[in-house]
Amino acid sequence: MSDDTASPGAVPGGIRVLYVDDDAGLRRLVERALTRHGFEVGFASNGDEGLARLREERFDVVTLDHFMPGKDGLETLEEIQQLPDAPPVIYVTGADESRIAVAALKAGATDYVIKDVEGIFLELLRSAVLQAVQQRQLQREKEEAERQVRLGRDRAELLLREVNHRVANSLQLVSSLVSMQTAAVSDAAARDALTETQGRIAAIGQIHRRLYTSEDVRFVEVGTYLEGLIEELRGALQGDGRIHQITVEAVQLLLPTDQVVSLGMIVTELVTNAYKYAYPDGRSGPIRVTLKTGEGCHILCVEDEGIGWSGQGGSATGTGLGTRIIHSMARALGGPMEFDREHRGTRVMLRIVQS
Repeated sequence: MSDDTASPGAVPGGIRVLYVDDDAGLRRLVERALTRHGFEVGFASNGDEGLARLREERFDVVTLDHFMPGKDGLETLEEIQQLPDAPPVIYVTGADESRIAVAALKAGATDYVIKDVEGIFLELLRSAVLQAVQQRQLQREKEEAERQVRLGRDRAELLLREVNHRVANSLQLVSSLVSMQTAAVSDAAARDALTETQGRIAAIGQIHRRLYTSEDVRFVEVGTYLEGLIEELRGALQGDGRIHQITVEAVQLLLPTDQVVSLGMIVTELVTNAYKYAYPDGRSGPIRVTLKTGEGCHILCVEDEGIGWSGQGGSATGTGLGTRIIHSMARALGGPMEFDREHRGTRVMLRIVQS
């Protein structure tokens, strides 16, 4: 189609119209009327001839009569609609054929024009052709704009995945450096602090690893994330010789990235606390992490069977930083921390409000 668009009163430039009608006299009238206004007009005397021309040539608009030998207008319209990049079709009917005009519009015609003997038909046809050309141009511009938006979105998602990939690699490098530093430190308190730092880095790094392999970077699949996080924590915490069994049982669900960051930090702190303080004097014991779906929320639970902690006053020998992190992240998730006083050991629960 020509790039030239025009208002109904303007002279079009290079617009090609195919007029399909078995009435030779009307074809001549249409040709004179439209070429006088700058249109290029081609003709076909029946549906098959019109379809053949459309397959071989480019036309911007088709005007199609209903009653023709062979295929009628509706049958021809149906086949035109199946052509690649089919041009808009203006249906031509008689004054008493409104039912046929409505059927044509339902079948995909852009407009219809009623024939008359006074000549108004020709002016209406010219106006309808101009409107059809303008509508097609606007539709193509809309489709192109939508295509550009999709391309921009796809590029942004690709770049975001690459950023997450690089961030994950960088955090892994930082975690390795912290691990090396931990091995080189002789002070027990310093080693513990570095181990906790390594766990916090792992919680964030796992997020970015999930994001750059995710189909939708807005969400993270929590069950797989928690399994990867616990695996990294297990490796980091066993470095000082303490061995505890850590298990994960989590439903497969997607949560927004921001919520998963808070969730990961809470799990990291609670598991680290349990690993360090639940089983003193060299004892070993289980640490369980579960995530289940409740009514209108998700319920995170971290529990052990050790000496117990009520959540007050920090850990027995820690600095209290972990407790502050836990409560801060819990507020971000929309629910308070709950401690099961009846549980042997420590059981901490958090209700995550669905957003």
